[in-house]
Amino acid sequence: MTRIAFGLGTHIVVAHDEAGDWRAQEHLSGVTIPGPAGKVTQVREIPTLVADSLQSARLYVGAYPTGMWRSDDGGETWRDASAGIGQRGVMSIAVSPWERIGENGVVYAGTEPSALFRSEDGGENWQAMPALTTLPSAPEWSYPPRPATHHVRWIAFDPTEAERLYLCIENGALIRSLDRGIHWQDRTPDGPRDTHTFATHPLAPGRLYSAAGDGFAQPGYGYAESYDRGDTWVRMSEGLQHHYLWGLAVDPTDPDTVLISAASSPVAAHQPGPGAEAHIYRKTADNVWHEITEGLPPAQGTMAHRLAAHLTQRGVFYAACNNGLFRSTDAGRSFAPIPLPWPEAYRFRHVDGLTITE
Repeated sequence: MTRIAFGLGTHIVVAHDEAGDWRAQEHLSGVTIPGPAGKVTQVREIPTLVADSLQSARLYVGAYPTGMWRSDDGGETWRDASAGIGQRGVMSIAVSPWERIGENGVVYAGTEPSALFRSEDGGENWQAMPALTTLPSAPEWSYPPRPATHHVRWIAFDPTEAERLYLCIENGALIRSLDRGIHWQDRTPDGPRDTHTFATHPLAPGRLYSAAGDGFAQPGYGYAESYDRGDTWVRMSEGLQHHYLWGLAVDPTDPDTVLISAASSPVAAHQPGPGAEAHIYRKTADNVWHEITEGLPPAQGTMAHRLAAHLTQRGVFYAACNNGLFRSTDAGRSFAPIPLPWPEAYRFRHVDGLTITE
Protein backbone atom coordinates (compact mmCIF):
# COMPACT_ATOMS: atom_id res chain seq x y z
CA MET A 1 0.00 0.00 0.00
CA THR A 2 1.40 3.38 -1.00
CA ARG A 3 1.23 5.99 1.74
CA ILE A 4 1.70 9.69 0.96
CA ALA A 5 2.24 12.28 3.67
CA PHE A 6 2.76 16.02 3.31
CA GLY A 7 2.55 19.24 5.25
CA LEU A 8 -0.20 21.72 4.52
CA GLY A 9 0.57 24.79 6.58
CA THR A 10 -1.17 24.23 9.91
CA HIS A 11 -1.31 20.41 9.78
CA ILE A 12 -0.24 17.32 7.87
CA VAL A 13 -2.22 15.08 5.55
CA VAL A 14 -1.66 11.31 5.40
CA ALA A 15 -3.24 9.59 2.39
CA HIS A 16 -3.26 5.98 1.29
CA ASP A 17 -4.65 3.90 -1.53
CA GLU A 18 -7.07 1.06 -0.74
CA ALA A 19 -7.63 -0.82 -4.00
CA GLY A 20 -7.87 2.39 -5.98
CA ASP A 21 -9.90 4.25 -3.37
CA TRP A 22 -7.83 7.07 -1.91
CA ARG A 23 -8.46 8.05 1.70
CA ALA A 24 -6.91 10.97 3.60
CA GLN A 25 -6.75 12.13 7.21
CA GLU A 26 -5.54 15.37 8.77
CA HIS A 27 -3.17 15.28 11.74
CA LEU A 28 -1.62 17.80 14.16
CA SER A 29 -4.35 20.29 13.32
CA GLY A 30 -4.84 22.63 16.26
CA VAL A 31 -1.77 21.36 18.13
CA THR A 32 -0.48 23.95 20.58
CA ILE A 33 2.38 24.32 23.02
CA PRO A 34 2.57 26.57 26.09
CA GLY A 35 4.01 30.01 25.43
CA PRO A 36 5.05 33.00 27.55
CA ALA A 37 2.52 34.77 29.76
CA GLY A 38 0.04 31.92 29.49
CA LYS A 39 -0.28 32.17 25.71
CA VAL A 40 -0.24 29.15 23.40
CA THR A 41 1.54 28.69 20.10
CA GLN A 42 0.02 26.84 17.14
CA VAL A 43 1.62 25.12 14.17
CA ARG A 44 2.08 27.67 11.39
CA GLU A 45 4.37 25.78 9.02
CA ILE A 46 5.34 22.15 8.26
CA PRO A 47 8.75 22.53 6.60
CA THR A 48 9.88 18.90 6.85
CA LEU A 49 8.44 15.40 7.03
CA VAL A 50 10.56 12.25 6.62
CA ALA A 51 10.33 8.49 7.07
CA ASP A 52 12.87 6.09 8.54
CA SER A 53 14.02 4.10 5.51
CA LEU A 54 14.19 0.84 7.50
CA GLN A 55 10.97 1.47 9.46
CA SER A 56 8.60 3.00 6.95
CA ALA A 57 5.80 3.25 9.51
CA ARG A 58 7.96 5.63 11.56
CA LEU A 59 7.57 9.24 10.47
CA TYR A 60 9.11 12.42 11.83
CA VAL A 61 7.69 15.87 11.22
CA GLY A 62 9.12 19.29 11.98
CA ALA A 63 6.53 21.92 12.80
CA TYR A 64 7.29 25.62 13.09
CA PRO A 65 7.23 26.82 15.81
CA THR A 66 5.96 23.82 17.80
CA GLY A 67 8.92 21.45 17.53
CA MET A 68 9.26 17.87 16.35
CA TRP A 69 6.70 15.08 16.29
CA ARG A 70 6.99 11.33 15.76
CA SER A 71 4.61 8.63 14.56
CA ASP A 72 5.23 4.88 14.76
CA ASP A 73 2.09 3.81 12.90
CA GLY A 74 2.37 5.54 9.54
CA GLY A 75 0.89 8.81 10.74
CA GLU A 76 -2.19 7.56 12.57
CA THR A 77 -1.01 8.90 15.93
CA TRP A 78 1.68 11.41 16.89
CA ARG A 79 3.64 12.41 19.96
CA ASP A 80 6.00 15.25 20.78
CA ALA A 81 9.65 14.31 20.26
CA SER A 82 11.16 17.72 21.00
CA ALA A 83 12.53 17.15 24.49
CA GLY A 84 16.15 18.23 24.53
CA ILE A 85 16.08 20.23 21.30
CA GLY A 86 17.13 23.76 22.10
CA GLN A 87 14.65 25.47 19.75
CA ARG A 88 11.02 24.72 18.91
CA GLY A 89 11.39 25.69 15.26
CA VAL A 90 12.45 22.35 13.69
CA MET A 91 12.99 23.07 10.01
CA SER A 92 14.77 19.94 8.73
CA ILE A 93 15.09 16.26 9.71
CA ALA A 94 17.12 13.38 8.32
CA VAL A 95 17.46 9.75 9.40
CA SER A 96 20.89 8.25 8.87
CA PRO A 97 21.12 5.32 6.44
CA TRP A 98 24.41 4.37 8.08
CA GLU A 99 23.92 4.49 11.84
CA ARG A 100 21.41 2.45 13.80
CA ILE A 101 21.24 2.05 17.56
CA GLY A 102 19.08 -1.00 18.21
CA GLU A 103 15.91 -0.49 16.18
CA ASN A 104 16.41 3.26 15.88
CA GLY A 105 18.00 5.06 12.97
CA VAL A 106 20.10 7.95 14.24
CA VAL A 107 18.12 11.15 13.62
CA TYR A 108 19.42 14.66 12.99
CA ALA A 109 17.23 17.76 13.39
CA GLY A 110 18.05 21.25 12.13
CA THR A 111 16.45 24.27 13.70
CA GLU A 112 15.83 27.99 13.55
CA PRO A 113 18.08 29.70 14.60
CA SER A 114 20.58 27.47 12.80
CA ALA A 115 21.65 24.60 15.04
CA LEU A 116 21.92 20.84 14.69
CA PHE A 117 20.82 18.12 17.12
CA ARG A 118 21.31 14.34 17.11
CA SER A 119 19.20 11.57 18.65
CA GLU A 120 20.13 7.89 19.00
CA ASP A 121 16.82 6.76 20.52
CA GLY A 122 14.14 7.89 18.10
CA GLY A 123 13.82 11.40 19.46
CA GLU A 124 13.51 10.57 23.15
CA ASN A 125 16.75 12.43 23.90
CA TRP A 126 18.84 14.86 21.88
CA GLN A 127 22.47 15.89 21.82
CA ALA A 128 23.44 19.36 20.60
CA MET A 129 26.12 19.22 17.93
CA PRO A 130 28.93 21.80 17.79
CA ALA A 131 27.77 25.29 16.87
CA LEU A 132 27.35 26.04 13.20
CA THR A 133 27.48 29.78 13.69
CA THR A 134 31.23 29.80 14.33
CA LEU A 135 31.80 29.42 10.59
CA PRO A 136 33.23 32.53 8.87
CA SER A 137 30.19 32.97 6.59
CA ALA A 138 27.68 32.86 9.48
CA PRO A 139 27.38 36.65 9.97
CA GLU A 140 25.99 36.82 6.43
CA TRP A 141 23.26 34.21 6.97
CA SER A 142 19.73 35.61 6.94
CA TYR A 143 16.29 34.21 6.07
CA PRO A 144 14.42 36.95 4.15
CA PRO A 145 10.93 36.48 5.71
CA ARG A 146 12.55 36.61 9.17
CA PRO A 147 15.79 38.49 8.41
CA ALA A 148 17.00 38.57 11.99
CA THR A 149 17.42 34.80 11.94
CA HIS A 150 18.20 31.82 9.64
CA HIS A 151 17.74 28.06 9.76
CA VAL A 152 18.93 24.65 8.62
CA ARG A 153 16.71 24.05 5.60
CA TRP A 154 18.08 20.63 4.53
CA ILE A 155 20.16 17.77 5.95
CA ALA A 156 21.56 15.01 3.73
CA PHE A 157 23.90 12.06 4.18
CA ASP A 158 26.40 11.07 1.55
CA PRO A 159 25.20 7.75 0.04
CA THR A 160 28.70 6.25 -0.23
CA GLU A 161 30.73 7.89 2.57
CA ALA A 162 29.30 7.21 6.04
CA GLU A 163 31.06 10.10 7.75
CA ARG A 164 30.06 12.81 5.29
CA LEU A 165 27.07 15.06 6.01
CA TYR A 166 25.66 18.07 4.13
CA LEU A 167 23.66 20.99 5.53
CA CYS A 168 21.88 23.76 3.66
CA ILE A 169 21.44 27.04 5.53
CA GLU A 170 18.56 29.24 4.43
CA ASN A 171 19.77 31.72 3.48
CA GLY A 172 23.54 31.74 3.30
CA ALA A 173 25.50 28.54 2.77
CA LEU A 174 25.81 24.89 1.83
CA ILE A 175 28.26 23.39 4.30
CA ARG A 176 29.88 19.95 4.74
CA SER A 177 31.10 17.74 7.56
CA LEU A 178 33.54 14.84 7.20
CA ASP A 179 32.89 13.46 10.69
CA ARG A 180 29.08 13.30 11.06
CA GLY A 181 28.66 16.88 12.21
CA ILE A 182 31.47 17.36 14.71
CA HIS A 183 33.44 19.71 12.46
CA TRP A 184 32.26 21.73 9.46
CA GLN A 185 33.69 23.05 6.22
CA ASP A 186 32.28 26.42 5.20
CA ARG A 187 30.65 27.19 1.86
CA THR A 188 32.79 27.23 -1.26
CA PRO A 189 33.08 30.44 -3.33
CA ASP A 190 30.91 29.09 -6.17
CA GLY A 191 28.53 27.05 -4.03
CA PRO A 192 24.77 27.69 -3.71
CA ARG A 193 23.74 30.17 -1.03
CA ASP A 194 19.99 29.57 -0.76
CA THR A 195 19.36 25.86 -1.35
CA HIS A 196 15.70 24.93 -0.83
CA THR A 197 15.99 21.25 -1.79
CA PHE A 198 19.15 19.16 -1.96
CA ALA A 199 19.84 15.64 -3.20
CA THR A 200 22.56 13.03 -3.60
CA HIS A 201 22.45 9.80 -5.60
CA PRO A 202 23.68 6.30 -4.67
CA LEU A 203 24.46 5.47 -8.31
CA ALA A 204 26.54 8.64 -8.81
CA PRO A 205 29.11 8.93 -6.00
CA GLY A 206 30.15 12.52 -5.43
CA ARG A 207 27.24 14.03 -7.38
CA LEU A 208 25.19 16.68 -5.57
CA TYR A 209 22.04 18.48 -6.73
CA SER A 210 20.82 21.88 -5.49
CA ALA A 211 17.57 23.69 -6.28
CA ALA A 212 17.98 27.16 -4.84
CA GLY A 213 16.57 30.65 -4.67
CA ASP A 214 19.86 32.10 -5.89
CA GLY A 215 18.44 32.54 -9.40
CA PHE A 216 15.87 35.11 -8.23
CA ALA A 217 18.64 37.71 -7.84
CA GLN A 218 20.93 36.24 -10.49
CA PRO A 219 19.08 34.36 -13.27
CA GLY A 220 20.87 31.20 -14.24
CA TYR A 221 22.11 30.52 -10.72
CA GLY A 222 19.09 28.68 -9.32
CA TYR A 223 20.11 25.13 -10.21
CA ALA A 224 23.57 23.68 -9.64
CA GLU A 225 25.31 20.32 -9.55
CA SER A 226 28.64 19.21 -8.14
CA TYR A 227 30.57 16.14 -9.25
CA ASP A 228 33.24 16.29 -6.55
CA ARG A 229 31.15 16.30 -3.35
CA GLY A 230 30.81 20.07 -3.29
CA ASP A 231 34.35 21.23 -4.03
CA THR A 232 33.18 22.89 -7.26
CA TRP A 233 29.78 23.57 -8.81
CA VAL A 234 28.29 23.77 -12.29
CA ARG A 235 25.23 25.95 -12.99
CA MET A 236 22.67 24.62 -15.47
CA SER A 237 19.98 26.94 -16.78
CA GLU A 238 19.54 26.17 -20.49
CA GLY A 239 15.81 26.02 -21.17
CA LEU A 240 14.76 27.53 -17.81
CA GLN A 241 12.40 30.48 -18.04
CA HIS A 242 11.80 30.75 -14.28
CA HIS A 243 14.77 30.92 -11.95
CA TYR A 244 13.48 30.86 -8.37
CA LEU A 245 13.66 27.13 -7.63
CA TRP A 246 11.92 25.23 -4.86
CA GLY A 247 11.36 21.47 -5.30
CA LEU A 248 13.76 18.83 -6.62
CA ALA A 249 13.55 15.09 -7.26
CA VAL A 250 15.92 12.68 -9.01
CA ASP A 251 15.01 9.30 -10.47
CA PRO A 252 16.58 6.75 -8.07
CA THR A 253 17.50 4.50 -11.02
CA ASP A 254 18.84 7.26 -13.29
CA PRO A 255 21.01 10.08 -11.88
CA ASP A 256 20.51 12.12 -15.06
CA THR A 257 16.71 12.40 -14.86
CA VAL A 258 15.90 15.40 -12.67
CA LEU A 259 12.70 17.35 -11.96
CA ILE A 260 12.56 20.80 -10.39
CA SER A 261 9.77 23.20 -9.51
CA ALA A 262 10.25 26.84 -10.35
CA ALA A 263 8.66 30.27 -10.19
CA SER A 264 9.55 33.81 -11.23
CA SER A 265 9.86 35.04 -7.63
CA PRO A 266 9.36 34.02 -3.99
CA VAL A 267 5.97 35.74 -3.98
CA ALA A 268 4.82 33.83 -7.05
CA ALA A 269 6.04 30.59 -5.49
CA HIS A 270 4.51 30.93 -2.03
CA GLN A 271 1.76 33.57 -1.92
CA PRO A 272 -1.77 32.15 -2.39
CA GLY A 273 -4.14 33.79 -4.81
CA PRO A 274 -4.15 34.84 -8.45
CA GLY A 275 -0.55 36.06 -8.28
CA ALA A 276 0.77 32.56 -7.63
CA GLU A 277 2.52 30.94 -10.58
CA ALA A 278 4.50 27.69 -10.48
CA HIS A 279 6.11 25.45 -13.08
CA ILE A 280 7.80 22.04 -13.29
CA TYR A 281 10.85 21.40 -15.48
CA ARG A 282 12.62 18.18 -16.44
CA LYS A 283 16.10 17.44 -17.75
CA THR A 284 18.05 14.34 -18.69
CA ALA A 285 21.64 13.67 -19.77
CA ASP A 286 21.72 16.59 -22.24
CA ASN A 287 21.23 19.05 -19.31
CA VAL A 288 18.57 21.05 -21.16
CA TRP A 289 15.42 21.88 -19.18
CA HIS A 290 11.97 21.30 -20.66
CA GLU A 291 8.79 22.51 -19.00
CA ILE A 292 6.28 19.76 -18.15
CA THR A 293 2.59 20.68 -18.36
CA GLU A 294 0.67 17.51 -19.31
CA GLY A 295 -1.63 16.45 -16.47
CA LEU A 296 -0.66 19.34 -14.19
CA PRO A 297 -2.86 22.27 -13.12
CA PRO A 298 -2.42 25.65 -14.88
CA ALA A 299 0.65 27.50 -13.66
CA GLN A 300 -1.42 30.58 -12.81
CA GLY A 301 -2.88 30.23 -9.33
CA THR A 302 -0.56 27.35 -8.41
CA MET A 303 2.02 27.68 -5.64
CA ALA A 304 5.40 25.95 -5.77
CA HIS A 305 5.24 22.18 -6.15
CA ARG A 306 6.94 19.88 -3.68
CA LEU A 307 8.42 16.92 -5.59
CA ALA A 308 9.33 13.36 -4.64
CA ALA A 309 10.51 10.23 -6.42
CA HIS A 310 9.28 6.77 -5.51
CA LEU A 311 12.30 4.94 -4.15
CA THR A 312 11.42 1.47 -5.44
CA GLN A 313 9.29 2.08 -8.56
CA ARG A 314 11.30 3.09 -11.60
CA GLY A 315 10.32 6.38 -13.19
CA VAL A 316 7.57 7.23 -10.69
CA PHE A 317 7.41 10.82 -9.43
CA TYR A 318 4.92 12.75 -7.31
CA ALA A 319 4.13 16.47 -7.27
CA ALA A 320 2.03 18.20 -4.62
CA CYS A 321 0.79 21.78 -4.59
CA ASN A 322 -2.19 23.81 -3.42
CA ASN A 323 -4.18 22.51 -6.39
CA GLY A 324 -3.75 18.81 -5.71
CA LEU A 325 -1.54 15.74 -5.74
CA PHE A 326 -0.19 14.36 -9.02
CA ARG A 327 1.69 11.23 -10.13
CA SER A 328 3.96 10.47 -13.07
CA THR A 329 4.73 6.94 -14.24
CA ASP A 330 6.85 7.92 -17.26
CA ALA A 331 9.88 9.44 -15.51
CA GLY A 332 8.32 12.87 -15.25
CA ARG A 333 7.31 13.44 -18.85
CA SER A 334 3.63 13.75 -17.86
CA PHE A 335 1.46 13.60 -14.76
CA ALA A 336 -2.05 12.58 -13.79
CA PRO A 337 -4.06 13.74 -10.77
CA ILE A 338 -4.47 11.37 -7.84
CA PRO A 339 -8.19 11.24 -6.94
CA LEU A 340 -7.70 12.49 -3.40
CA PRO A 341 -10.34 14.56 -1.55
CA TRP A 342 -9.16 18.16 -1.81
CA PRO A 343 -11.15 20.70 0.24
CA GLU A 344 -11.33 24.24 -1.09
CA ALA A 345 -9.31 25.48 1.91
CA TYR A 346 -6.30 23.51 0.68
CA ARG A 347 -6.08 25.75 -2.39
CA PHE A 348 -4.82 28.59 -0.20
CA ARG A 349 -2.11 26.62 1.60
CA HIS A 350 1.47 25.89 0.73
CA VAL A 351 2.51 22.21 0.52
CA ASP A 352 5.83 20.98 1.90
CA GLY A 353 7.48 17.86 3.29
CA LEU A 354 6.15 15.41 0.68
CA THR A 355 7.08 11.83 1.66
CA ILE A 356 6.21 8.57 -0.10
CA THR A 357 6.36 5.20 1.72
CA GLU A 358 5.05 1.66 1.27
